[in-house]
Amino acid sequence: MFRHILVPTDGSDLSRKAILGAIDLARAVGARVTAYACLPQYPYSPFSEVVIEPPADFQERGEREAREHLKEVEDLARSSGVECTSETSTHPSPYLGIIEAAEQGGCDVIFMASHGRRGLGSILIGSETQRVLTHTKIPVIVYR
Repeated sequence: MFRHILVPTDGSDLSRKAILGAIDLARAVGARVTAYACLPQYPYSPFSEVVIEPPADFQERGEREAREHLKEVEDLARSSGVECTSETSTHPSPYLGIIEAAEQGGCDVIFMASHGRRGLGSILIGSETQRVLTHTKIPVIVYR
């Protein structure tokens, strides 16, 4: 069974549902949890000299928001008696960071939310969950 669960969070209601599901699973099987937040890369534009937010401020804001989301996971896990650590990294696409965090952390499952899009909408819009499913060999539990 699973011993180390990676649960990505972006602070959304959907990821919060997945967090609760991951913590329930971890408690039931005696696993530990690693919460993960992907920090966005600064959106440089080669076509504009206008800077809306200085890069240092952008990075500081992203790290602060990620820490808030990760602290929520840590607090929920601890209150349930589940061991939890947190990780962040910066990637151009969150799915790359999720897969890298799971591989480097030795996680044996990734537990993610899904927006539940179906049909043409899911093909056109796509999702980080779909990208993780497509690009990793680690099992993924999609929680809806």
